[in-house]
Amino acid sequence: MPGALQETPAAVDRVRSIAKHTVAMLWLLAGLAVLAAAAEVWRYVLLLQSRFGALSSGVVSTSDTFVYTGSILALAVGAIAVALTIWWLYVARMAAAEASGFRPGRTNKQFFLGMLIPGVNLAVAGSVFAEIEHAAERGDPNDRPTPSRLVKWWWGIWIADALFMGFTFAWRFRDGVQAQADGVVLAAVTDLLGAALAVLTILLIRKLVALLAPIDTVSLRPMRVLKVVDAPAPPLRATRAFGSSR
Repeated sequence: MPGALQETPAAVDRVRSIAKHTVAMLWLLAGLAVLAAAAEVWRYVLLLQSRFGALSSGVVSTSDTFVYTGSILALAVGAIAVALTIWWLYVARMAAAEASGFRPGRTNKQFFLGMLIPGVNLAVAGSVFAEIEHAAERGDPNDRPTPSRLVKWWWGIWIADALFMGFTFAWRFRDGVQAQADGVVLAAVTDLLGAALAVLTILLIRKLVALLAPIDTVSLRPMRVLKVVDAPAPPLRATRAFGSSR
């Protein structure tokens, strides 16, 4: 049974502020992943055309540039997006502990190790989301968290993307034209899975933000200017005759 919360957790308002930066980076990652997949599809089409004749060196060079640039940018932005997501999860689990009144099931060391160690993070990442969701919904701390459909979809895509990424990397070491073509297809599928994972992460973050840091719509009132009192009259613009050039 988890012990009662004793220390002061992270401020709830940080959950919303960090989520804005994380979501923005995830949208950028999703767009770059789709572009990288499109570049891989173009390369596959060129491979098919090369079976019936020589291709223009300029077209092949342009295709390679798009593939390499898209992959490098997606990897760079992906690293930043992963770091921001882990940071947000760290703050969110503290906020979830504040909402439920109980400590998280993992220590900070266990959390970071579980999120950063390859292979282990395939199991830990989904369970962390499920635990935060359970605490944010004020579930019984003695009950085992039951992941929602959104968490299950995220968890499945997360595992599938990681497996495809490893399989695609290993496939690159095979020789032959067919192996190269298959590697291009695998890379395109991996990119699309990465885009889907980014979008699902955005939806999941938004859901948890709404649970952890809801906006009080009663206290928010739309504001508009109805009347201006004791304000100086605005200066009138000089008039000129129609058709005059000065």
